[in-house]
Amino acid sequence: MVMKVAVIGAGPSGLTSIKACLDEGLEPTCFESSYAIGGLWKYKEEPEPGRANIYQSVIINSSKEMAAYSDFPPPAELPNNMHHSEVLQYLHLYAQAFNLLPHIHFKTTVVSVSQSPDFAAKGEWEVKTEARDGQRETRVFDAVMVCVGHYNKPHLPLQDFPGIQSFEGRYIHSWEYHNAEGLQGKRVVVIGIGNSGGDIAVDASRVAEKVYLSTRSGAWVFSRVGKGGLPSDLVISRMDLMLHKLFPTWMNKNMEKRLNESLDHKLYGLKPKHSFFAQIPVVNDELPSRIISGRVKIKPNVKEFCGSSVVFVDGSIIDKVDVVVFATGYNYSFPFLPPALQSKSGYRLRLYKHVFPPGLTRPTLAVVGFIHGFGAVNPLAEMQARLATRVFKGIVALPSKETMLEETEKDTETMFACSDRTPICVNYIPYQDSLAELVGVRPNILWLFLKDPRLALQVFMGPFTSYQYRLTGPGQWAGARQAILTQWERVFQPFRTRVVAEPESRPSPTLKIMTVFFSSALLCVFLFLRDLLDFYLHVTVYVWTWKML
Repeated sequence: MVMKVAVIGAGPSGLTSIKACLDEGLEPTCFESSYAIGGLWKYKEEPEPGRANIYQSVIINSSKEMAAYSDFPPPAELPNNMHHSEVLQYLHLYAQAFNLLPHIHFKTTVVSVSQSPDFAAKGEWEVKTEARDGQRETRVFDAVMVCVGHYNKPHLPLQDFPGIQSFEGRYIHSWEYHNAEGLQGKRVVVIGIGNSGGDIAVDASRVAEKVYLSTRSGAWVFSRVGKGGLPSDLVISRMDLMLHKLFPTWMNKNMEKRLNESLDHKLYGLKPKHSFFAQIPVVNDELPSRIISGRVKIKPNVKEFCGSSVVFVDGSIIDKVDVVVFATGYNYSFPFLPPALQSKSGYRLRLYKHVFPPGLTRPTLAVVGFIHGFGAVNPLAEMQARLATRVFKGIVALPSKETMLEETEKDTETMFACSDRTPICVNYIPYQDSLAELVGVRPNILWLFLKDPRLALQVFMGPFTSYQYRLTGPGQWAGARQAILTQWERVFQPFRTRVVAEPESRPSPTLKIMTVFFSSALLCVFLFLRDLLDFYLHVTVYVWTWKML
């Protein structure tokens, strides 16, 4: 008998969960509260309570190849860092290619998810839904996949800002921000220097009299545009991970040095106390230019509000402030789930592998896409969905409850940048590899070097794209090898709007990129050996001087 699976939400995580179910021969039924797919990436003129919202100028931080699903490369003509409308276009193409739309019930909200009376024996769930006309219905499913994301409940800590209730201007959360319309000639204070805060400060500064960006702790600012004008996140590779494991301190200092060469973070008032790899950076191409032109001014944390004035902790005051935007993040919320499934481990939900509640007698509920890392969420959610469906079928067995709890607590202690504001961050490549190991799709790099050296070089030294998880094992895709070998062509294609004549002897783009990667690797080794020699010489001189004394 075919297992019936309820998928809650038709955003990027929900779509890939539907597909994972179909790939495993399960029968998915997706409930989407809005009228269309896309989730976060479906722009709305008016924000809807309980749903994610984006502003008009949003551009995805990850490049298209790094954000692609593992068996669906993006069209070559799409720009590398897509506007939100183009991300939505890609999602529509994905849904159409794998015929996902017939499995989605639109304008249907999930009201509650509860265990059936015989859950201990069958692991079934009762899912209560409500249509737009108010009609309610309860259905029984063999499993449930929760794919509602984590950008739907704004965090607005007004209690931390004395005087805000009597502030004479207007204040909003970044969730409510659409564009700079209405900010012409205004004084604007943006509180919070995450990605939203940086984007909104830049966007508002085009028309506002002045924008003040307030930050409590500073941030490392990372550009989408990397060396040679290529997407900067394409340097994320398995080789990069290996170097970071071998020389973590050196890699961190080297990264900070490179960032400071193009933007002196201390001079610009941006330098944080934490190191680069301790927290996800702010991805913003335009913030430095807005600061250097005086359109945006960096300020410390806000101490209090007095009438229309904003007082900062350093004693400085900005008078006649018109608008305050709180870019203070989000709280996660699953109001339809039983409280017992929402227990915490430190700041994070107690979920084994960030997917499975360990307290269930039957592992038939999975949370998909409730995750964040230094990279796109699509590949993370897809791998979670692939694992979840195989667990539902009984192909992959989870450890005992005690083991899952122990591993979850251990993961919480070692998680990347885990805090009250960022409780769902993971180390991007190791986390995916850990799930891929369970699914049976983790690539064997050494075997690849023996069998297919050309492919192995791309998998090890090239961009860490999700296609490599389709090279072997369950869900193997015949086009995975070609997708990897042609990914650079898809990167180059959007730039070819004006072809510049080159000499016939010019090396191919692929060869050029491989040369860059080999050169980068040799440079890393050289710089490390140079620093090691420098350290040795300092120690030698110190010992020699001590002996002379």
